[in-house]
Amino acid sequence: MKVSCLGPKESYSALAVERLCEDAERLYCSSFSATLNLLTEGIVDAAVLPVENWIMGSVVQNLDLISNAEHVMGVGEYVMPVEHRLVTKGKIPYSNIQKVCSHVQAISQCSEFIGKHFPFAKLVYTYSTAESLSLLDEHTAGIVGVHVKGSKKGLVFSEGNIADAKNNFTRFLLFVRGDTPPEHSEFVYFSVVFKQETTGGLCRLLEVFNRHGVNVTRLESRPVRDSFGNYRFFIEFSGDIGSPIVKSALEEAKKISEGYRLLGAYGQS
Repeated sequence: MKVSCLGPKESYSALAVERLCEDAERLYCSSFSATLNLLTEGIVDAAVLPVENWIMGSVVQNLDLISNAEHVMGVGEYVMPVEHRLVTKGKIPYSNIQKVCSHVQAISQCSEFIGKHFPFAKLVYTYSTAESLSLLDEHTAGIVGVHVKGSKKGLVFSEGNIADAKNNFTRFLLFVRGDTPPEHSEFVYFSVVFKQETTGGLCRLLEVFNRHGVNVTRLESRPVRDSFGNYRFFIEFSGDIGSPIVKSALEEAKKISEGYRLLGAYGQS
């Protein structure tokens, strides 16, 4: 089995692949769009993407990618604890650091630490946290996950978690090709569109789930590309995709909305 993810191999995404499908062959990509393209083009069997962080919220780029990709289905979820460490090439005084490199999310999540210790440092955004390892020198620090600690010789890691919020998690979804969900699930994930002129569309949709006794666990919206004023709603609820109650609720959701897409049916790993 081949699985694509954001690389290199020390990235959070690579660790998520290890948790979701341990024996898979990994293809490391330089962007989230490339990760999903390998799946839609049939080069890999699955793709892993982060969709939400407890501190920063939704990974909006990936919500857009998922909603625009045809014939992909989320079939697995992994919620990963996130702990960031400052890393340097050898023991370097903080006063020598002129640049701090990492993924934009990691830098944002460590803004208080950076502001306190490196107020004048240049921030360099990399395509993944792990890419910052290749940029280290006597004046440059990186931010990586704690899982990297001990895997590289000659590197020095901060002793504690440098993130602003210490209790942080990122949700990853495992996507495969196809439109057919698994027979059973713990959660169901779908999206719908309501046109700007539609009155009370979202309220009617939520009433459908309330009437069926279905618990909505996530609700977020994104502007519809090239359609000003219109929004796509992403909704997750707890339920078995094989249940007659869930099937009935989804059928009603499809009837009262436009652009309905079933995006995933999965359980937690």
